[in-house]
Amino acid sequence: MTQAALTHPPAATEPAGPAPERRGPKRLAAARWDWLGPIAVALFAGLLRFWNLGHPNAFVFDETYYPKDAWSLLRQGYEGTWPDHANEQILGVPQQIPLTSAPEFIAHPPLGKWVISLGEWGFGLHPFGWRFMTALLGTVTVLMLARIGRRLFGSTLIGCTAALLMAVDGLQLVMSRVGLLDGVQMFFVLAAFGALLIDRDHARARLAAVLPDRAGDTVRLGWRPWRIAAGACLGAAAGVKWNGVMVLAAFGVLTVLWDQSGRRWAGARRPWRSMLRRDAGPAFLATVGTAFVVYLGGWAGWLFTGGGKGATGGGFDRHWADDRAGLSPDSFLGVPLPQLPMDWVPAPLRSLWHYHAQMYDFNTGLSSPHTYQSNPFSWLVQGRPVSMYWEQVPAGQHGCTASGGCAAQILGLGTPLLWWTACFALVYLLWRWAFRRDWRSGAVLCAVAGVYLPWFQYQERTVFSFYMVVLVPFLCLAVAQMLGAMLGPEGCSPERRRIGAAGAGLVVLAIMACFAFFYPLYTAEVIPMTSWQDRMWFTTWI
Repeated sequence: MTQAALTHPPAATEPAGPAPERRGPKRLAAARWDWLGPIAVALFAGLLRFWNLGHPNAFVFDETYYPKDAWSLLRQGYEGTWPDHANEQILGVPQQIPLTSAPEFIAHPPLGKWVISLGEWGFGLHPFGWRFMTALLGTVTVLMLARIGRRLFGSTLIGCTAALLMAVDGLQLVMSRVGLLDGVQMFFVLAAFGALLIDRDHARARLAAVLPDRAGDTVRLGWRPWRIAAGACLGAAAGVKWNGVMVLAAFGVLTVLWDQSGRRWAGARRPWRSMLRRDAGPAFLATVGTAFVVYLGGWAGWLFTGGGKGATGGGFDRHWADDRAGLSPDSFLGVPLPQLPMDWVPAPLRSLWHYHAQMYDFNTGLSSPHTYQSNPFSWLVQGRPVSMYWEQVPAGQHGCTASGGCAAQILGLGTPLLWWTACFALVYLLWRWAFRRDWRSGAVLCAVAGVYLPWFQYQERTVFSFYMVVLVPFLCLAVAQMLGAMLGPEGCSPERRRIGAAGAGLVVLAIMACFAFFYPLYTAEVIPMTSWQDRMWFTTWI
């Protein structure tokens, strides 16, 4: 069933098409392009992400935390403590790994570091090892986006365009080449979005079967494994960083709204009531229930490495609840509550709850000034990118031949023309959703809202623009949709198509040229200081 057939009821009669044997070669060629196009774009993205991945041979920005935590998880099952000079010892020759068994307080759940540890398991505690999984996931994300765009817009060309735009986004490239958590979270969020799209299409196909009877109120949609898969991915996203919970809430609303509109399309007299009675409960269990199980599973190392009652060792505060009276919290959101016995809850889970309370206080109260912190209002226009690595290279060293010296930098800067174009694309999608009721625009906007808007409540917190790497796939979908509209509606004149294709092609080429211009700042390439200054378009980028 085609995308159009899933969106609109089929006509009573359809004109006969060409004979099947004459359509076969065309269908085969289209099917090949449906996969060869996305794979080609992903291979291009992979080349950019894996090329010289071990450079620089240094701990870049917050790599001073997560790769070491990942190694500790791999060796101990929980995050241990490292001495002050551990970075130099790890990078030294011969290498020393001074990990201790003393537990360390951490600010984020373990799952993202477990993912990073897979690369370290295969390649060791070296820059290539701790960056391998983020590079792999960054590449796979490009492939997923091409297929998601094809499913969303019914066009392989638009899907591949979105993927190509993400392949040449500077922020996504940088976050795919460093051992930080945000690129891992991006993968899980986009995978959840894709799984919900597949679930929507499958649900519409089942509803289409009842169209002749107009039985949208009574039909049961049955087993929905793709919705469960989405819940698992959203639980994993929250298990990397807690802001994944807000995406879970946004996607949960999106999927039940799709159920409501699907039942209305299938002839339901009371689609809202039908959705609430037949879909809302199963959707909650499939998404939130599955997400909770996956999130808790990410703490398995912390839960099961502490030994039995009264034991020592294990993760931070693993034994906090041992021999303590189990009482419920005395307040919630400032509202006093009666305390109830909670001894029936196992001590490790009560310890985990207490640990989460400490993590919440730390994350919401983090307000220490940082040179590269920025306000969420500036993120879409790339007002203050984060310098993750900087080295001033004197003439005659590391291949520097410029008399004024050279610089090597990793700057978490999204490709400027792409992000500025995305600002216009989001306005276009708002118009499409508000006045044309375009569900595709609404889906992308829902993802943007779930990822971006929650950060505005933390005006006093120390936050950074590179958090928005999770937003990049949806910005690329927005731009691709706008470029697809530039090609002209179905049935327009060839001249209109040529003009639209030329305009859309120029936009894509300009974005790729902009990426190529800034590429040295994404990969710590040694360039003359004058060339570095030419790329500092705004003083806030310095």
